[in-house]
Amino acid sequence: MIQIDDKLISEEIFSEEFVCNLSKCKGACCVEGDVGAPLEPAEKQILEDIFDRVKPYLRPEGVKAIEEQGTWVTDPNDGDPVTPMVDGRECAYVIFDEKGITKCGIEKAYEDGAVDWQKPISCHLYPIRVDEYRTFSALNYHRWEICSDACTLGRELQVPIYKFVKTPLIRKYGEAFYETLCDAADEWKREYSS
Repeated sequence: MIQIDDKLISEEIFSEEFVCNLSKCKGACCVEGDVGAPLEPAEKQILEDIFDRVKPYLRPEGVKAIEEQGTWVTDPNDGDPVTPMVDGRECAYVIFDEKGITKCGIEKAYEDGAVDWQKPISCHLYPIRVDEYRTFSALNYHRWEICSDACTLGRELQVPIYKFVKTPLIRKYGEAFYETLCDAADEWKREYSS
């Protein structure tokens, strides 16, 4: 683990390579799993505030799920807030393009300027998962078999995870953190290759 301020970063974020390959996986991460996307506490209110503006971008079954369950729900496993799901399958905010690839209805609304919030940070940061503890945050690589094509493409393109998620890391922690992370990655590479 590498420590930067109050954050512990798994070295796998430097050593593993990853680039989403939507043409292969079709965005399975938005469909697979037993609960919706993890939410930060402040994101619960954001989802409530933007729902009326996001609603026109969503599928009827997604709107129905949200209207019945709420804009967020509680994960029965750990009590944390997550996005609701459609019939226990995909995230209620999921839309599909003409090729059957999942997209985020919130992100589509963001791209069109209907809202000023891109999507839950847990989705944006994936495959990094952040665990919050009382005195520190742990940033870990989340391995998931459905992302094997992303690992293959990442190796082909030689893109380490921390570079793949540059924009969301800056979104969450700021430019200065990301610059320090890059310096730590360079130092780690020097040590690892020697």
